[in-house]
Amino acid sequence: MRGEDCFGADDRRLLHDEALDLLARLPLPAAGQETIKLSEGRGRILAAPVIAPRNVPQHDTSAVDGYAFRHQDFDPCGGFFRLETRVPAGHPAGQALTPWAAARIFTGGVMPEGTDTVAMQEDCRLEISGSQSVVVIPAGLAKGANRRLAGEDLAAGTQILAPGHKLRAQDLAAIASTGTAAVPVFTRIRTGVISTGDELVRPGTALGAGGLYDANHFLLASLLESCPADVTDLGICPDRRDALQLALSEASGRCDVILTSGGASHGEEDHLLAVLERIGEAQVFDLAIKPGRRLITGRAGDCLIIGLPGNPVAAMVSFLLYARPLLLRRAGMPPAPAQGFQVQAAFDLPRRKTGRREFSRGRLVTLADGTVQAELYPRSGSGLISSLREADGLIEIHEETTAIHRGDTVRFLPFSGFWA
Repeated sequence: MRGEDCFGADDRRLLHDEALDLLARLPLPAAGQETIKLSEGRGRILAAPVIAPRNVPQHDTSAVDGYAFRHQDFDPCGGFFRLETRVPAGHPAGQALTPWAAARIFTGGVMPEGTDTVAMQEDCRLEISGSQSVVVIPAGLAKGANRRLAGEDLAAGTQILAPGHKLRAQDLAAIASTGTAAVPVFTRIRTGVISTGDELVRPGTALGAGGLYDANHFLLASLLESCPADVTDLGICPDRRDALQLALSEASGRCDVILTSGGASHGEEDHLLAVLERIGEAQVFDLAIKPGRRLITGRAGDCLIIGLPGNPVAAMVSFLLYARPLLLRRAGMPPAPAQGFQVQAAFDLPRRKTGRREFSRGRLVTLADGTVQAELYPRSGSGLISSLREADGLIEIHEETTAIHRGDTVRFLPFSGFWA
């Protein structure tokens, strides 16, 4: 299929929101499904609802170490209760207590039948009356104090989590508390990463004149860990059309998604678009953004191919903003906007050319009065990996913004929001 320019005949570049809308409507194959052990679930994406099969807790239990009793027997001014039984956690409560009796109970112990209130042990006093042990419970204790009701955390039949949810540690704890040992998830996406360029070599290899070490592979492979994806290193492809065509044709049969970096622009040594047109189909996104500008998506069979810029900063920004949403949708997650928040600018941009969305590297600083501001990284080159390392995230500047003054409100996209 002939490559399709997504910016129109008047050469108007796609605005950021327009590109996101187009990418959100790009058809993708459905993700596969499998059932895995709960211990393997962190970071995986649910393929079906998780329903609580039972109450959590299963019975009324004590929230503290103390003494359980029937509140109807309790004198508001305080009173004495016979100690009739002992209820450790993990053991049945036994028979119901007789009137004006209490049970020594421990945290998590099942409340004896009829009891509804627990007095904390540190608030009580033990005495001996004849041969009978009694506990003195102080005045003022409300009915139901220090008791956890059956189903208080989760009621049987409750939907705990919905399909498309990415499992976190606390989600796994909630599922485990119901006794569920396995969960249905979408299969991990098989992702290949290929770098292009005659100048590139891998770290550990001698660097020739004009050479560069391939930083993008390690950047993208690491970013993919949050998707979730199994990453295959497809190596470095030289700037030859036949070599790139062979590499993509072979890898597309065993990958769900292939990420390329470099070779996506208009130069004589940029072959990605021509190769995709030959082996499948392609779309060109010429974007009104900085850093970046051009993104290519294509397909070879069922394999999605995403062409990112070669400069590391542009590659990372394009991955976070455009490739990552595609990857997460391919992996079974619903589309979601990038997480950001408003913060004061700690910089001035007195004059700015409008018409493009900028994503500048920045870091958060806290002033003496507790105000949080976003500080602009002083250099903006697309090849400056140091700017990514020093930054906490991206300062988003809208297309129509003509100037920013210190103290103005700007939107900040923390890198941590992309790792969730």
